[in-house]
Amino acid sequence: MKVGLIAMSGVRVQDAELMKLGLTLPGFVERSEVIASLPSLSLLTLAALTPSDVEVSYHEVDDIDRDVVPDLGFDLVAISTMTAQGLDAYALADRFRASGVPVVMGGLHATCVPDECGLHADCVVVGEGEKVWPTLIEDARNGRLKSRYDGDGAFDFADAPMPRFELLDVNRYNRLTVQTTRGCPHKCDFCASSIMLTKGYKAKPVEKVIAEIRAIKAIWDRPFIELADDNSFMMRGHAYELLDAMAKERVRWFTECDISIAKDEVLLSKMAAAGCRQVLVGLESPVSDGLDGIETNTNWKLAQYPKYEQAVRTIQSHGITVIGCFVLGLDGHTPRVFDAVYDFAARTNLYDVQVTLQTPFPGTGLYRRLEAEGRLTHPGRWDRCTLFDLNYEPIGMTRDELVDGFRGLVSRLYTPEFVKQRREGYHRELHRFRQQHRAG
Repeated sequence: MKVGLIAMSGVRVQDAELMKLGLTLPGFVERSEVIASLPSLSLLTLAALTPSDVEVSYHEVDDIDRDVVPDLGFDLVAISTMTAQGLDAYALADRFRASGVPVVMGGLHATCVPDECGLHADCVVVGEGEKVWPTLIEDARNGRLKSRYDGDGAFDFADAPMPRFELLDVNRYNRLTVQTTRGCPHKCDFCASSIMLTKGYKAKPVEKVIAEIRAIKAIWDRPFIELADDNSFMMRGHAYELLDAMAKERVRWFTECDISIAKDEVLLSKMAAAGCRQVLVGLESPVSDGLDGIETNTNWKLAQYPKYEQAVRTIQSHGITVIGCFVLGLDGHTPRVFDAVYDFAARTNLYDVQVTLQTPFPGTGLYRRLEAEGRLTHPGRWDRCTLFDLNYEPIGMTRDELVDGFRGLVSRLYTPEFVKQRREGYHRELHRFRQQHRAG
């Protein structure tokens, strides 16, 4: 039996004007390239759970002819897709099925719209795939593949296998991924992440994480690793143990956190010592009005707002650069928000800035709310769920004001002059902090 694993990689923005801007804005282009260059850790994990007598190969979608599906001898194809690539995934699945190859579809998008995916696939995996994959493979080779397999969200990370990193051509990637946690204790209404796959928040045993890092080092001399976590280090005891172990591996890495890490000097020191070079922090809004209500458990984001500027400075004072992530078009935003983002970045010397448009993804509270309010403008147009293409009716400004304001902000944020200004400011602040630290 031969199984082909296909990752629907890459971000294809529909806004032609924004893409024209991106061609001349290195900061904007660089972040898009980083996102596009990550391999699918979920597929590499499923490969590790596949019986040894089953042949497995890994492919990025760009390796596959989009017009005519080549005869690669697959007995089964598994496609993992995010929502933005959902329509492309459907078309590819249809072509494989037309050629007689059964298709399994999984991932966040399949979990959120399984019935729709089922129109294009023989089988849909809902939720975490690790627990169901061995059974699915056995059923497939015995000709009794079910139309749906439901991971119950209770996969134990202690049972996590070593991903099949050796299936990759590492020369085509600028970083590889290791997952240390899954889930998030917060519940933001726009968030389409692993909280939709799993129950609660869980951490992978430290020894397994270190083994994965060593496996990457075995195939890549000087790797840069991205932790495939939605919110790292929320379990402090596990975090301290993990970071102490990572420090011995001498690798450079990036992850996503919330601003609570700024109040833990021990954690920040351990992160820096362990090789952390950058964190992405979801600030979401530079004004408090945009934050009210987006975190639906305790309104946590709004409560943290007064700490934002100091948090950025504290994290960066440890030599860990911050990508401040802002979501534009939140309810409560007006056209003044664009200047507010720019001014925040300037005041805090944010090393990098990521701006996106609020995007209602299927399965999220935001999607359900905007659907009920009649504010979805492109229902079913998953190719507009790129984070850069407007697909809903905003309030507080018109659609044109939001799109034009977003384009204008992008054109200002990523000019070489402004990037240089922020980064020189970062280095000055870091030098000052280290001098004070030595003096103290």
